[in-house]
Amino acid sequence: MFKNFLVIILISLNLYSLTISQKFSNAKKEYIQAIISNNKKNEIASLKKIIYYGKLLGKDVKKYKIELSKISKKQIKITNIKKYINEKKQKYDIKKIYSKNNAIVLLFNRKITKNDISFSKFKRKNLYYYNVKIKGRYKKAFLTKIKLKNIYKIKVIQLNKSYLQISLIDKKNLKISYVIFNKHLYITYKILQLSKKIKVLPKIYSNFDYKNKIIVIDPGHGGKDTGAIGPKKRLEKNVVLKIAKYLYYELKKRGFRVYLTRNADYFKSLRYRTHFANKKKADLFISIHANSVKKSRAKYAKGIETYFLSPARSQRAKRAAAIENRAEIAGMNYNTKNIYLNILNRTKIIASQKLGIDIQKNIIYSLKKVYGKEIIDGGVREAPFWVLVGATMPAVLIEVGYISHPIESKRLISKSYQKLIAKAIANGIESYLQKNSL
Repeated sequence: MFKNFLVIILISLNLYSLTISQKFSNAKKEYIQAIISNNKKNEIASLKKIIYYGKLLGKDVKKYKIELSKISKKQIKITNIKKYINEKKQKYDIKKIYSKNNAIVLLFNRKITKNDISFSKFKRKNLYYYNVKIKGRYKKAFLTKIKLKNIYKIKVIQLNKSYLQISLIDKKNLKISYVIFNKHLYITYKILQLSKKIKVLPKIYSNFDYKNKIIVIDPGHGGKDTGAIGPKKRLEKNVVLKIAKYLYYELKKRGFRVYLTRNADYFKSLRYRTHFANKKKADLFISIHANSVKKSRAKYAKGIETYFLSPARSQRAKRAAAIENRAEIAGMNYNTKNIYLNILNRTKIIASQKLGIDIQKNIIYSLKKVYGKEIIDGGVREAPFWVLVGATMPAVLIEVGYISHPIESKRLISKSYQKLIAKAIANGIESYLQKNSL
């Protein structure tokens, strides 16, 4: 009986030994295969198996231990390198922070939106803390020192990898505002009367106060003057009126005082339009039109252009001006036109050019986000548009697209396109006013 028991034990041990031996052999095969396929993960796993099963079999596994140690160290180094590379890849969104014209300026290496910025405010020990939280990273945040006139202290803090905070600290009650222009963020302030009640500022776009800024919007043509006519009898006068109305409500929403030279389909002379703007003591005059060319060129001519009043230098500008001026100066000869222009042309050319640049940039940027490369930037140009003659404020004429072009014509009658154009023009107006009032 005892002999039988020993036999069973010996057989079991032998079978166990054969199983371990088989696993040891399989592990060595896996190791060779891992080396051939250059799979470091499998190489480490198979070496661990070899060492484990080798020890159970009483084999010398020293060389396998040494190899495992070498591979593991390399793996750690590779992991560290990858981590370093990943950290390097994490871009510093903010290139530079500085003060200019008593405003804090942040230059980004990407486009920013109002969603990247939020505000908070609290009071502690007779000091107000105004915190502007900005999505972005700045390498030199802890070294940055900013000073503004009448502000006690300014702190620039990198809260974490994702957010930077700029804190304005002072005894005075302030209104903090900002404007975004391309890759720039301008933060400025206005001193308010001291108040005992402190409320947290809402985390929304805190804009400048525009209630005293007057904008006159001029929808081109109207009534008997249809303007350009596109495919399927799409009329310029109807398209520009709709865009003008969307722009009107967009600017009203932002706090401007806004007027339309016409709010329905009726005719007003070019002289009336700028006279109306002067009478309202407008800060800016915006005339909205749609471009066109002959049918033979309709498929090729497209794009958005912005004009300011000056003698035209390019043939394209002269052609556009001739089309828009048709209804008003048909009876004038060349000398009369030039004399009239020279009298009324010289007051606001530079300011109008700057306004045109800001509006054009914002229109192209907004439209390209939706339509990509299909949008053509026609640029900012000089031209003797008679609707701008006599305006005593910065004035521009925007050609929002070619109504003669088969594709642009369809877009121009689209509500979504009209709203997009209107919002972009409003952004351009804000951008101009912020940069020229800081």
